[in-house]
Amino acid sequence: MDKKAITKILEEIGKLLEIKGENPFKARAYYNAARQLEMLQQDLTLLVKEGRIRELKGIGEALAKKIETLVTTGTLPYYENLKASVPEGLLEMLTIPGMGPKKIKTVYEKLGVTTIGELEYACLENRLRDLPGFGLKTQEKILKGIELRKKYKARFHLPVALEEAEKILRYLKKRPEIIRLEVAGSLRRKNETIKDIDILLSCSDEHREAVTDHFINYPEVDAVTAKGETKSSIVLTSGLACDLRIVRDNQFAFALQYFTGSKEHNTALRHRAKKLGFTLNEYGLFPHNQENSLLCNKESEIYRHLGLSFIAPELRENYGEIEAAENNQLPELIEEDDLLGLFHVHSSFSDGSNSIEEMARYCKNSGFHYIGICDHSKAAYYANGLTEERLKLQHEEIDRLNEILKPFVILKGIEADILPDGSLDFDDATLATFDFVIVSVHSSFNLSEEEMTNRICKALRHPLVSMLGHPTGRLLLGREPYAVNMEKILETAAQFNKIIEINANPYRLDLDWRWGIKANALGIKTAINPDAHSLEGLNDFKFGLAIARKSWYSKKGVLNSFTIEELKSFFDLQRNSSR
Repeated sequence: MDKKAITKILEEIGKLLEIKGENPFKARAYYNAARQLEMLQQDLTLLVKEGRIRELKGIGEALAKKIETLVTTGTLPYYENLKASVPEGLLEMLTIPGMGPKKIKTVYEKLGVTTIGELEYACLENRLRDLPGFGLKTQEKILKGIELRKKYKARFHLPVALEEAEKILRYLKKRPEIIRLEVAGSLRRKNETIKDIDILLSCSDEHREAVTDHFINYPEVDAVTAKGETKSSIVLTSGLACDLRIVRDNQFAFALQYFTGSKEHNTALRHRAKKLGFTLNEYGLFPHNQENSLLCNKESEIYRHLGLSFIAPELRENYGEIEAAENNQLPELIEEDDLLGLFHVHSSFSDGSNSIEEMARYCKNSGFHYIGICDHSKAAYYANGLTEERLKLQHEEIDRLNEILKPFVILKGIEADILPDGSLDFDDATLATFDFVIVSVHSSFNLSEEEMTNRICKALRHPLVSMLGHPTGRLLLGREPYAVNMEKILETAAQFNKIIEINANPYRLDLDWRWGIKANALGIKTAINPDAHSLEGLNDFKFGLAIARKSWYSKKGVLNSFTIEELKSFFDLQRNSSR
């Protein structure tokens, strides 16, 4: 069993102990052990093999034995027995905002609630309102959390769907009968969350059955829900559904365009085709009163016949892309090769898993020219936020590493907290020591729309602020954006030449691409920021790149495409123009 899985089990044991009302110090020991493993840079299996697991801080004899058992056997009887002693529904309640172990223990003991359904009913009956530690607002928050869980239960984060789709494609490519093979649907358009996977392939008619049988026998199929000559459907063990559509190769371009969508884009495109004397569908592009389709081997040829330049899949949302294509005004979208560096990267100086040097070397070895370190500021005490004293140590470390790693550059940044009144948690003298400053909201999410908007706008007017981090605070499939007037936020950012980041963490992807299109139209530059807390997290920039493309951004509008010299000039201009 790997470190990630063991960490999750240790955290769950701590939660189970809290739910059962065990000694809080016992639960805390498991949380601390999980944290130690999460931050561990050495190979856990090797530590266990050499008997050195007890050297880790806070891991005594009993915990060490449990970790060793998990590493060597993949199971832990203590965990299984503990889990069996608590109703399964109580653990599911931990996924609901506002329901921590202590509150779960209370509703279980006081009301006998053991499932989310029972919890919802109890809320609707106002039975939580008078429980100790609850109240009306808490009850309303829990109800909203349950509604949110229902709403998103059948959706998946973008990287989950991408990984599943890539595995299926690799599996299908083993069949030599397949001529062409592509992912379609919302996944091809790189939507933030995905309901199901659409795969399109072409082959000759005599090979359809063999290819279909191969598809439905994919090893990770949980259920086959449909099997036909042109369409088959499966449900994967992950819960994701996948549809396979099979067409003749001369239909492939039309089917790919049609099944990529979106529905709104296709409707507008078919309407345009009709005005030009064509009928467009998944089988072809037919001149009126003719049975034979025009020959189109590529999607670009379909768009050309309709008097349009090619529209990239990410843009097909009926947000003006057809009109822009008609007038040859589509942007040349940002590409991965355009990115020269990454911003918003955390290190072990705050809540990151890796040192600055490790993060920098990983970026350098990946071909980037620079990295922007942005650890948390002091208000984020829960994330080991930096005090002024520790900042000096960090900057000394960055200066040392810049000498070693040149010409690669480590930029000095900070993710400063925007306090409820809009002020920042460092004074101007401290903020002036950074190359750039990201400001973010990490607390007091329940302010009114006016208060939250004023709070963020005040921070954006600060002359030493460079960019706004995760501007709406949303967590995809987990937390709705806080109440904020994004129109005013964007107007302020445009007025004071501030960057609005696209937080590339797949649980955020914030700025939303719909607002991204508006930000782009206002001339606001963006930064594709991984918000990385580990080496693995640095690769999340690819998801942010997809959102930047959906937001119509070209190279010139993305800060990551700037050279070091251009960056320094831009940040200097920002500070001077904001004064």
